[in-house]
Amino acid sequence: MTAGRRAGYDGQAMELHFLALADRQMEQNLQKIRAVVELMSEDEVWWRPNESCTSVGNLLLHVCGNLSQWILAAVGGESYERRRHEEFAARETVTKAVLMARLTDAVARCRSVVATATKDQLIALRQIQGTETDGLGAIYHSVDHMSYHTGQVVFIGKQLVGGRAAIDFYPHLRGK
Repeated sequence: MTAGRRAGYDGQAMELHFLALADRQMEQNLQKIRAVVELMSEDEVWWRPNESCTSVGNLLLHVCGNLSQWILAAVGGESYERRRHEEFAARETVTKAVLMARLTDAVARCRSVVATATKDQLIALRQIQGTETDGLGAIYHSVDHMSYHTGQVVFIGKQLVGGRAAIDFYPHLRGK
């Protein structure tokens, strides 16, 4: 096997494999976020220990903004004007149902872009937030970004939900 290549995979197969992994990771992140947010109260979704911290509500707005800018606009060609500062400035302005509907919609649309992206969309260079990247890089960035914030949502949710409900995404691994 040569460096950077799995046995039996040509460039196109690797590209398709990467896109399938990105699609699966977005869906798994959404499922984890949904499971945690459903257990939280409206107040808990907007809770923050102090003003230098971010609430789950802000994180959900932020993930929607990132997905919209990096995948929907940059790769998919949708029109989008991001207001990143508003993602973090919001305070109890949207219900958790609306937040989850927005995130679910953004993820579904991103998954569609990933599933139908052309080679030209994947290799074209573009500038996003001052970063030069191609379509594959934009998808990678956004999926990684969503995963990072999914971990934060889960951490905050576990802190706040505490003993009210078990949050366990890997019950099949208990005791191993």
